[in-house]
Formats: sequence, structure tokens, C-alpha cells
Amino acid sequence: MDSAAESQQVRVNFTTTLPELQLPEGKSQLLVPGDIKRYGLSRVLNSESMLNTDSPIPLDFLVNGTYLRTSLEDYLKDNGLSFETTVTLQYVKSLIPPTYQASFEHDDWVTDIDVLSSTSRAGLWTGSSLPQGQDRLLSASYDGLLRIWNGSGQVIATSPSASNGGHSAAIKSAKFLKSSQIASAGLDRTVRVWKYTETDDFSGELKPTLELFGHQASVESLDVHTPSGRIISASKDGAVGLWSTSKSAAPEVQASLLPGAGSNVAKKRKIAASAPQRGPLSLVQIHNSPASAAIFHPDDSTVAYSASEDHTIKTIDLTTSLVVSSLTTAHPLLSLASLPGISNALLAAGTSARHITLVDPRASATTTSVMTLRGHRNFVTSICASPNDNYSLVSGSHDGTCRIWDLRSVRSGTKTEGGGSVSESVYVIERDSQKGKKKRSDVPGAGCKVFSAVWDKHWGIVSGGEDKQVQINRGSDLLLAKE
Repeated sequence: MDSAAESQQVRVNFTTTLPELQLPEGKSQLLVPGDIKRYGLSRVLNSESMLNTDSPIPLDFLVNGTYLRTSLEDYLKDNGLSFETTVTLQYVKSLIPPTYQASFEHDDWVTDIDVLSSTSRAGLWTGSSLPQGQDRLLSASYDGLLRIWNGSGQVIATSPSASNGGHSAAIKSAKFLKSSQIASAGLDRTVRVWKYTETDDFSGELKPTLELFGHQASVESLDVHTPSGRIISASKDGAVGLWSTSKSAAPEVQASLLPGAGSNVAKKRKIAASAPQRGPLSLVQIHNSPASAAIFHPDDSTVAYSASEDHTIKTIDLTTSLVVSSLTTAHPLLSLASLPGISNALLAAGTSARHITLVDPRASATTTSVMTLRGHRNFVTSICASPNDNYSLVSGSHDGTCRIWDLRSVRSGTKTEGGGSVSESVYVIERDSQKGKKKRSDVPGAGCKVFSAVWDKHWGIVSGGEDKQVQINRGSDLLLAKE
């Protein structure tokens, strides 16, 4: 009986979307041993009678959109299928993990990162006026300074100090609007707009052009939409702000919104301001706890989403400043990202419970959580969709790692996980600064919390954290196949 089970074969039908790896006609169906796994299937396809490649190409296999991680026999048993079933396997190239490239050192914690390249959002908005080769990295730091770096790791511009129009406290968020304009915000409760100019590849200047007042507490997160000249902000005061990047379009700031309102300090501050001071287009108090993130809808700048420690994700109509829908999750939310290519723009929210929950914000959605991504060991503070495909993303966490996720790799959640669809990370990026250091087992990520992670086609995966470094990891095809 055991011998019969061992000799059981399964008929498979191989298919692929890769034109350079198409099988010869009549070779797509094959009988293979039931105990064969990914590695064995890859060897079969690389044989002379199949793909006949010059050198072996490691391959991965998807069954109904999910990676095959067991033998074919186990797959059939787990899914209640007989050995007479023909299993269709889509083969894709096994993907290479990102490798460490460089670190850019700072004087204080790196709280946020953004990048400028020909394929980044700001680069696309800049369009043909983006100077060739002007790939730049923007970092925000707890020392209250913005820094712009070139690809060689040189600082080519630093924002001025508070006495010269800069932030008076730590910066929590910063974004490129385009190659010549930047927005930032932080603990000083302000949103600021900067003009950026370069004289050459090694010298540039950041000049403040707008100081925007309205929030009553730290501004935790920004998003920008350059075509409409709008900025959206999330603050610890529970409010979401909408701002204009244009001095003429922005409302006059109310005196009561200025720091130290009613005092001589406020009057002196306004007189001494190095940039025009303006107020919000709207400021909506919609959360009962700190708002941790706010983002524009990827295809409609009149719609925004916000996430909060009050467990909710709100959909906001920016034309009316009204909340049109609200989703309540099980845990406080610390980060938010749109996944525009995935099933009608799902949202990914990082939680204080160490996981990422994927939700469908549409009013017609029948369930709150579409999928849960599990693996982080501390707060998930940053999420960014892959620029290369519609099914992967990167996240940064206080556990000191960035993790790469492939949403095609799904399993059923256990009872303790609450059931549902669960995905686990396919690759973990450690902080290079922590190599060789003894880690405190009682505090995951102690000393190297990751605060921000960005994924760009040119730069790769860029992250910043408590170790006072921007770290760059890059690779072609960033998902590592695991047996």
C-alpha cells in the first residue's frame, strides 16, 4: 500500500504569462510523481525535453493564484481532490531577495523617507521637466531638519533651522510634490511647503514658501497631490486637514491658530515669519483618538482616507469635508497605504497588534477585513505598495525590520488567528546597523525601530529608523521563493 502511494502520479498542465519561457507545442501536460515539490518541478521544466534553457532558471509555481508550498500529493489531499485531477500550474521566475546597498547616516532618528526618480510619483508629476539623472532621496529627521541626498550618499541640501524659517521641532512626515517642491510637517503642529533648487549635482537649497497653521497637536502624516496643488494631513488632535500649496489659494490664517495665540509671542512670530502664513482649506475633526495617517484616493483627488488609533478608517469627501463611510477594525491603526492595482484599490493598514489588515473601503464591501498579513513582532508604522506589480508590498515596523509580502501566497487563518485569509512575509530585511549586535529578546526591534519604508523602481527599498540611518536595499525581482 505504501509502495502504491509512493508511485502515485499526478497530471499537471503547465502555463505561464512569460513569453520567453513558453513551452514547445504539446509539452504543456505531463505526469509527475505525487510527492514532487517546487524544486523538483523546476528541474523538470528546465530539462532538455522541456524549456531547454542555456542555464537553469529557478521557477515558482502558482495554483489558483497561490504559491505551491507543499508536494502535489499534499495539495490534492488538503483540497479534497482526487489523483485523477489535472492540476494547472502557472510557473514564474523564482525571485531574488533584495541585497543591502548602502546606508546614509544622520544625526538623529530618521522619521520619514521619500524618493524622486523618473518612475516615482513625484517624478511622474514633474514629467519632462525632471532633469535627467536627478534621482534624489528626501529624509526627515527628529532633529527638525530635512535633507536631500544624491545617489552617492552626499547631502546636497539641508533645510534651515527654526530661526531661519525651518521647523521648530521634530519632523514626522515629508513628501516630494515635484522635483522643485517639497511638503513637510511635524511636532511643531505646522505643515510647510518648500521650494527646492539645485545649482549642480552637489549643491542645492531648500527655501520655505508657506507656513500652514491649524492643527492643535503634532502632525503625524502627510500625503500630497501635485496636479490639484493639495496636501492632506493627519494629526494627533484627531483632525484631518486639507491644504493648498498656493499662497494665493490658501485662506488667511486665523490669529487664534497661531502658536501662543493672543500673546506677544504670536505677534512677534508673525512679524518674523520668513514665509507667508496661511490656514487650512478645511480641518475636519473626525477621529476620537490620534489620526495616524491620511492619504488621497489613487485615482480621485476629491476623496481621501484616514486611519486612527480609534480603530477606524474613514472615507472623506474633500469637496464637502464630510465622512461618507467608516470601517471599524479590531485594533488601533498606525499606518495606511493604497494598493491601487489590487482588486479595486484595497487599503492596507498597519496595526499596533503587529499585523497588517487589508480592507475594501467601498460601501458595498461585505466584510471589513479582506486579508491579514502576519509576521511582524511590533507596531507596523509604514506600508508601501510595490512599483513592479499588483500583488506585493513592503512594510516597516518597530521590530527593526522591513518585510516584503506577496498577496498571491495565502493560507487559511487558524482559530487563534481569527480565521480568514492570512499571508506571511516572503522576505525580511534586517537593519544593517544591527548586524553583530546583541539584541534584547524582551523588546523586539529595541534600538532600531523602522519608522518609514518606500519602494521605488530606481532606488529599491529605502527605509529609515531609530538607528539614525537611511538604508537602501535593492534587487531585480524582489520576492524570494521558499520551499
